[in-house]
Amino acid sequence: MKYITEYRDARRVREVLDEIHRITTRPWRLMEVCGGQTHSIIRHGIDQLLPEQITMIHGPGCPVCVTPQEMIDRAIAIASLPGTILVSFGDMLRVPGSRGDLFQVKAGGGDVRVVYSPLECLAIAEQNPDKEVVFFGVGFETTAPANAMAVHQARLRGIPNFSMLVSHVRVPPALDALLGAPDVDVQGFLLAGHVCAVMGYWEYHPLVDRYRVPMVVTGFEPLDIAQGILMAVRQLEEGRATAENAYARVVVEAGNRPAMDLINTVFEECDRNWRGIGLIPRSGWQLRAEYAAYDAARRFAVGHIQTEESPLCHAGEVLKGILKPNECPAFGRECTPRKPLGAPMVSAEGACAAYYNFGRFERASGGAP
Repeated sequence: MKYITEYRDARRVREVLDEIHRITTRPWRLMEVCGGQTHSIIRHGIDQLLPEQITMIHGPGCPVCVTPQEMIDRAIAIASLPGTILVSFGDMLRVPGSRGDLFQVKAGGGDVRVVYSPLECLAIAEQNPDKEVVFFGVGFETTAPANAMAVHQARLRGIPNFSMLVSHVRVPPALDALLGAPDVDVQGFLLAGHVCAVMGYWEYHPLVDRYRVPMVVTGFEPLDIAQGILMAVRQLEEGRATAENAYARVVVEAGNRPAMDLINTVFEECDRNWRGIGLIPRSGWQLRAEYAAYDAARRFAVGHIQTEESPLCHAGEVLKGILKPNECPAFGRECTPRKPLGAPMVSAEGACAAYYNFGRFERASGGAP
């Protein structure tokens, strides 16, 4: 199939990897921002085919993984109320809160449903006028347009029994926080292609200028990953730092203007807690005042919930790239996909899940300290 099979061509991938080997002369630490890229790297063994001088660091690019525990507990509290239908994407149901998860609420009789689009929630609300329908709106910039459209349509259509528990996060402020942290050692970034398909990559130029760190927009197939790594390493070896696009078949620098306009109509920037990382200023979106009636946290008065992470879970260090998943003492022992301590073990984009599912149980030499 055009635009898929050619990006999985082993010969072409090998050629790019050979070029990376040819030009690499010193150690470099690169962070892939997206959890989907992490799974592609681990599934295809790309990190094991790179020169030994290059270390791939797995970043906080999984929106499920960085959703704070108090937000999970808020969703659980809402789902446990009588007369409420809690609707979510499927990968949120197994994410642990402080006492259980949404699957357990569902097993206990709560009306918890899985959808593939937030717009499905509007139909559910119209079909159940005697119920409160709440969508758990989680994600990076990628899912923000569809979530914004759901709220916008609910207002236009006058659907009073729909609301959204918003837990949206933004990538550029997170990278700014990582680059400014003393315990994070990264020389280059592979940017998430689907995020940039919505937002473009114009927001990353100030970060490149401030920190002198290359940033390369990268796709998700093996050839995409290899090409992104090559472009980042070439910049580093040549002493350059710029924002480049290795995913031109999908991404343009200016982004998707109608999508961004919709996001800015419904949402406004806010400070946001990131699971295992903490508060990052202006790293999230919340509903604007004119859409406050659709804010589930206000409607159900659950904004006060505060929780603490398990002391055994090192998800924060994994999400910041300080630890590889298999360097966490609980990995594969106290923490497994059946009994996870943190979201990175259960999310479809979680780094811990990638390491567990693809058999990376032994600590790799040359990994993160």
